[in-house]
Amino acid sequence: MLTPPITAKKPTERSHHGDVVVDEYEWLRDKDDPAVIAHLHEENAYTNARTEKLAVLREQIFDEIKSRTRETDLSVPTREGDWWYYTRTVEGKQYGIHCRAPIDGPDDWEPPALDEEAQQHGLPGEQILLDDNAEAEGHDFYALGSFDVSADGNRLLYGVDTEGDERYTIRVRSLADDGTTFPDEIAGTGAGALFDPSGEYIFYTTVDDAWRPDTVWRHRVGQGPDGEADAQVFHEPDERYWIGVGLTRSRRFLVIEAGSNITSESWLLDAGDPTGEFQVVWPRKEGVEYDIEHVVAGGRDRLLIVHNDGAVNFELVSVAADDPQGPRRTLLPHDPAVRIEGVDAFRDFVALEYRREGMTRLAVAALPSPSEGSVVAEVDDILHELHFDEELFTVGAGGNPEWTQPFLRLGYGSFVTPSSVYDYDVRTRQLTLRKQQPVLGEFEPELFEQRREWATAEDGTRIPISLVYRRDLVTPGEPAPLVLYGYGSYEASMDPSFGIPRLSLLDRGVVFAIAHVRGGGELGRLWYEHGKKLHKKNTFTDFVAAAKHLVDQGWTTPSQLAAQGGSAGGLLMGAVANLAPRLFAGVLAEVPFVDPLTTILDPSLPLTVIEWDEWGDPLHDEDVYFYMKSYAPVENIHQSVYPRILAVTSLNDTRVLYVEPAKWVAKLREVGADALLKTEMAAGHGGVSGRYAAWRERAFSLAWLLDVVGAHPTGE
Repeated sequence: MLTPPITAKKPTERSHHGDVVVDEYEWLRDKDDPAVIAHLHEENAYTNARTEKLAVLREQIFDEIKSRTRETDLSVPTREGDWWYYTRTVEGKQYGIHCRAPIDGPDDWEPPALDEEAQQHGLPGEQILLDDNAEAEGHDFYALGSFDVSADGNRLLYGVDTEGDERYTIRVRSLADDGTTFPDEIAGTGAGALFDPSGEYIFYTTVDDAWRPDTVWRHRVGQGPDGEADAQVFHEPDERYWIGVGLTRSRRFLVIEAGSNITSESWLLDAGDPTGEFQVVWPRKEGVEYDIEHVVAGGRDRLLIVHNDGAVNFELVSVAADDPQGPRRTLLPHDPAVRIEGVDAFRDFVALEYRREGMTRLAVAALPSPSEGSVVAEVDDILHELHFDEELFTVGAGGNPEWTQPFLRLGYGSFVTPSSVYDYDVRTRQLTLRKQQPVLGEFEPELFEQRREWATAEDGTRIPISLVYRRDLVTPGEPAPLVLYGYGSYEASMDPSFGIPRLSLLDRGVVFAIAHVRGGGELGRLWYEHGKKLHKKNTFTDFVAAAKHLVDQGWTTPSQLAAQGGSAGGLLMGAVANLAPRLFAGVLAEVPFVDPLTTILDPSLPLTVIEWDEWGDPLHDEDVYFYMKSYAPVENIHQSVYPRILAVTSLNDTRVLYVEPAKWVAKLREVGADALLKTEMAAGHGGVSGRYAAWRERAFSLAWLLDVVGAHPTGE
């Protein structure tokens, strides 16, 4: 009989609002303490021993993922300037290779054919810009952050993280045949660095001690290796705000954006004057968010702004770029049934992304020429929504860097349709499939079925649930093993999408479902508002209602039901384990935010001050403190029959620290719960790096889920 590691108790006190809490496991926070590292290694050894019986199944699943994936492949090329840019993967290599090939001429907008020769060897005239495999050599972890090529195509900047802490080192490389080398190397930056249009300057961000991007810098290429002579362009002192820097698609303006969870502010600078002063678009107003896009109307620069000032689901307006606080022209007024999520502006058309009836939508408007009238006067009348045949799907614009391009590049997929890349001809309204994610082996889409169910929450709210299963292995009304996934925070929507690893569940007769709980954004801004701060418990009770609905409708039984969620979805997992422990056979919590009160009370931690807009401020607000304490997973563990629990975390995660699941597992064991902790010792918030390593980690979790829900492994 295997015995779990004994977690030493070293009591510390936390006192707020007259409430004294004794935390016996807070000592685990110090990852520089050899005893902490030793404990995590002991936990890993115990978890490996407990799951050794699944080794064959894990290897089967890994082989299934690998055999279904085209390992040597090529992304759909995207034109930018005089080049087609794409990424290749090669069988046996962990990472991608970033490449480009020359266009045939200024009118060449048709992506090159992705034939067998291209997939194996790249496009004619290929130039390798960056081989991530070479950059990752000698590192246990590797992640590429910034990646930008100057407008003239002669310089590359890229940012690399080799720890998993999301701090990047920027380097510059010459792409010209002039023998130029650059000494530039800037350490400790955030993600999202870029060249100005001249290619002479780099704009980048750095982070404060709480890992918050708070400062924008300007670096002259060739100026020096360490950024000491760089100019500070902007600093954000308010700890609730993150900042980023970018460039409009037209390359007309540089843009700095600052945003909290509920408020945003943008500044513009004429890109032809990169050393000039940025000017504010709209001064920040508490609770108002907005995004900007540049468009040319009647020969004048204008801004398209999606905002929620007096429009809870957002509206679209147009303002003069040189007088953004002046008169506004409303292009798309607020609609309580439609959540506008963003607009993309091009020289000849605009694309609008929005949500209706819980689903993503995409519409395009071909703009009149200047001689035909105002470019943006009648967007509502000329928008054309793209329609798709499936009941459940996800669609969105992506990979559209060129201001003058005649096509809109978009991504589409569903539970049963592999990820697909289309080009939409705005003038002819023709949709052309450029590539669909290949699924090798015996994959028959017609065997799979997706559908939507609706649960009823305690307050009468209807909660959507999306399901997918194999119609030849699952009969609705006859209970089957089921994995229910949830998130429910930050207005993030968990839309139906395809995943090759999931096939290893579905092929074993497992139903996969997503509970679209409040706190997400599936049904508009109010869906989010009603699942945050002092309404946060709706997220948890919605998930429980969804699980009960699936049991009541005969889809599954508690002994066959597992719950899965990560990060803020890991908080959901911890909460529902306390709320309804007998409803689930197992809970998979990935990088779980299960000690939220301790974290949100400490302003020095990364996930604190900026998060007060999401969770509330328990440090200064007594009501928030006791409300959070009433649902925080580590605070509410009680004597019960808990489901089996697997917590997966990363030592170098800066968003949700490993100490949270470590403490959670220790406290669960105090009440006799069967809880396992798995800590990746060289990984970040997104887990391990490298596709083969990621597949093995995925196989580990899937094998555990299959064991929990009682699905019989293939080959047994």
